[in-house]
Parts: sequence; C-alpha cells; structure tokens
Amino acid sequence: MPDKQVRRRPGPRRALTEDEILDAALGLLDDGGANAASVRGIAARVGVAPNAVYTYFPDKAAVVKALVERVLGEVDHDVFADRRRPWRERVEALALELRANLSAHPGAVALMIGGPMDGPHARALNERLLELLTDAGLEHTDAARAAYLLIVYVFGSIALEVADLKQPGPLPPESERTATRNRAFAATPAGQFPRSAAAVATIAGYVSTDQYLWGLHRLLDGIATQRVGSERS
Repeated sequence: MPDKQVRRRPGPRRALTEDEILDAALGLLDDGGANAASVRGIAARVGVAPNAVYTYFPDKAAVVKALVERVLGEVDHDVFADRRRPWRERVEALALELRANLSAHPGAVALMIGGPMDGPHARALNERLLELLTDAGLEHTDAARAAYLLIVYVFGSIALEVADLKQPGPLPPESERTATRNRAFAATPAGQFPRSAAAVATIAGYVSTDQYLWGLHRLLDGIATQRVGSERS
C-alpha cells in the first residue's frame, strides 16, 4: 500500500527569497553531487530551520523542479537564435551552450534527466529548437522527433561524462579527464581485447569536446538526410 504523503506545515517566513534557497541548493549540488541538496542541508546553508524551506517550496520535488528551471534559464538563446545563420551552426551553438551550462553544475545533471522537463524555461528551449529545425526544412513531426533526438544526445552525453568521474564535485579540466582515462585504459590487455587496446586514445577522448561534436555532426547528417527526403516528398 503506498505511503501517504505527509503534509508539512510551512515554517515562519523570514527575509529569504526562493532564489536564495535555489542558490543554496545549487551550491550543495556543485559541491556534493545529486544527493547533497537535502532540505535540511539547504536550510543549514541559508541559516533557517528546515520547516522554513517549506514556506517557499512544498517539498523537495518542487525544489528539484525549480533547480532544473534555474539551470535551463541560464541558457543564452542569443547564441542560436539568429535565423539568418545556417541551421547546423545554430544547433551546434545550442549544443555547446547546453554542454557548458550543464558542465558548470554536474550535480544537477542527474536531477534534470530524472524527471520531466516541463517548466517555462524548458518549454521555451524546446519551442526555440523546434523553430530552428522547422527553419531547416523539416515538417512539424520530423522536427519534433529530431528535437527529442538532439536533447537525448546532449543530456545523455553529459550524464555519461559526469558519471565517468565516480565522485561528486566540479568537473576537472577536459585535458585532465582525458589523461586520467588514457592512463586507465592503457592497461587494456591487447591479447584479450585487441580492438579496444588499439583504440585507447580514442576511448580516452570520449569525454572530449571533439567527441561530443563528432557525434553531434553525425546526428545532423542524419537530420539533413531526412530534411532532403521531406523536400522531395
């Protein structure tokens, strides 16, 4: 039988804002990873009793949803909004902007892929991406499918990069992460895994911007093919 949801009585209001609570939660995520932003931890960081947090957010799920919106709200739409630029350049600019923003808050990545992204900033980003793909010549159904494919690729790639660290905290520089992976995979026994041993340098670079863009360009090649097919039909 499912547990009944416990209704918490809001704590006393003090001179505190939702943004301050989200700043504290994001700081905890940045320092300690996806499990660090507990309501008790947030309250301690802003100097209030835990019940006071419930004055602003009814539960932790509401805090998480607001955090997702906060991170997505930091995405600069201007980098890909110019409709005079080639559509592939605009998609690449968006993909790099998302990667930069999410890499700055690796602890938030798991939260973002762990639930629906349906807030105003998420919807605005999706709308802009659909506009971009429609500008590329895709009809609305293919544009929606391509938008989902690109979002899955971007968030999935970054989630794997974060998971590769196996520890919370900020992402080290790309060169450092690649070097660490290269040392780890250099021990691959060539007799047992000859193809993997021969590809060590490439495998070490899976967390690199070059690999990220390589995969993105392959996706865009496929979308371009669908675009041509749409034009011919």
